[in-house]
Amino acid sequence: MKSQRLLYLSSHQMAAYHWQSGTLTCEQAFSITETGLQQFSNYLAHHPQSTFSLLANVAEEGFHIETIPYLRGADRKALLERKIGQAFFNTPLCTAMSLGHEKSRRKDERVLLTALTNPAFLQPWLDIIRSSEAPLAGIFSLPLLAPMLLRKLRLPPEPSLLLTVQDQSIRQSYFEKGELHFSRLTPLQHSSIGGIAQTFATESLKLQQYLASQRLIGRSQAITAHILAHPGAFKAIQNSCVDTPTVRFNILDITECAGRTGLKTVPADTHSELLFLHLLVANPPPIQFANDELRHNYQIGQIRALLQGAGAMTLIGCLLLSGKFWFDAHEVMQEAEALRSETALSRQRYGDIVKTFPSVPTDNDTLKSVIDRYRVQERRSTVPTAMYHEISRALQAEPAIELDSLDWKIGGADPASTGSIRQNADIRAVPEDSESTVVRGTIRLGSSPNTRQMLSTFNRFVDTLRSNPKLQVEVLQQPFDIESGKSLRGGDTSQEDGKPRNFSLQLIRKIGS
Repeated sequence: MKSQRLLYLSSHQMAAYHWQSGTLTCEQAFSITETGLQQFSNYLAHHPQSTFSLLANVAEEGFHIETIPYLRGADRKALLERKIGQAFFNTPLCTAMSLGHEKSRRKDERVLLTALTNPAFLQPWLDIIRSSEAPLAGIFSLPLLAPMLLRKLRLPPEPSLLLTVQDQSIRQSYFEKGELHFSRLTPLQHSSIGGIAQTFATESLKLQQYLASQRLIGRSQAITAHILAHPGAFKAIQNSCVDTPTVRFNILDITECAGRTGLKTVPADTHSELLFLHLLVANPPPIQFANDELRHNYQIGQIRALLQGAGAMTLIGCLLLSGKFWFDAHEVMQEAEALRSETALSRQRYGDIVKTFPSVPTDNDTLKSVIDRYRVQERRSTVPTAMYHEISRALQAEPAIELDSLDWKIGGADPASTGSIRQNADIRAVPEDSESTVVRGTIRLGSSPNTRQMLSTFNRFVDTLRSNPKLQVEVLQQPFDIESGKSLRGGDTSQEDGKPRNFSLQLIRKIGS
């Protein structure tokens, strides 16, 4: 993390301070000479990892209050740039601060335009900062920190003055509703305690008269002048600063003010530079004078810090995620080890139980073979219900056919069982996963049937059975001998009218279909 270093520029020197945890240490002071500028350049080169903020306390500073219409975004920015250019023509070190909106119907906004009107005085120091590529957070003015000081001290928001001692001058600022409206710097002619007290009294009365002449306050309006002083100077200030009808004095202990703002370095005298430098770090004002060119290295540093922070957060996230995965893997390994232990214990218990069983009167191979045969028989086991249902359906369609017998078997029919019916019957081999039925029957059509009627009845019966695609029908014996080598004559029918016509069929069906 980069350290905070503060540069304090007054009319006679530049001072460098190191800030750390509310403690300020003056590291070096540089005179406004060529030697001082060279020493300042060397100082910046020796602190490449520091971020710098420049606080200027100079007399060449302008303030101007403007009222602008209610605008936002680019329109407001363009209008403020035009107003600043009109008020401060020859300086780039200028900015604007909002003083709030009026409660009128238009909600016009009051803004304070301020600028450091002598940029040539700051230019040598800024050139060294730019050439050294030191990250400059901004250029700030001491009066712009005064509103934060009033809020820290919880002073009432009435029209008031704030008088402080810095270097060899007194800063006098006017506030209305807690916001800065005007400020000026007066050199100290006498730096003794009595001289400082007399200057406080004289300048307060002069500033009240100036504000009244500018119609910023009423001519007879009384205001409070808050004075920051060391307890050792209270008696002299009280003797010089006597209340008048227009100015009331309120002396504040600078050591107590330092404690309220969080400054751990207690001021040794009435000078308040340390107090404002601490406020610059702890509560920087919302506006400053440096443009983007002067703050380029600082902005690059901010982007770098942002990327480093994002990388660090990503790394921390990855480490946390890795830790979670490692913890989950450790838990899984523990659970697996517990399961392996339980499995080993269960196997041991099972082995102990098996040892108590009586011995089997056969070996494992024979037992396995028997069980396999049993499973095969179990898969082949079925009943002839489905087969009989198909035969019944065909008989219902042909009432002239009477059944003599049904021979149902599983896993194929024995060809020898059909030999007595027909010696040359083409009995089909039945697969092991099928059932077969040999159907024997007689065709009875009444008196004087002819051959065509009997054959037609028989063929319809067979076709009805074959209408089921899952049923295979094989004719073992026809009711008439109609082989191609024999002739069929009408006289044969008349001679055997009373003789029944027998037939035989083989039905095959896959089990479970």
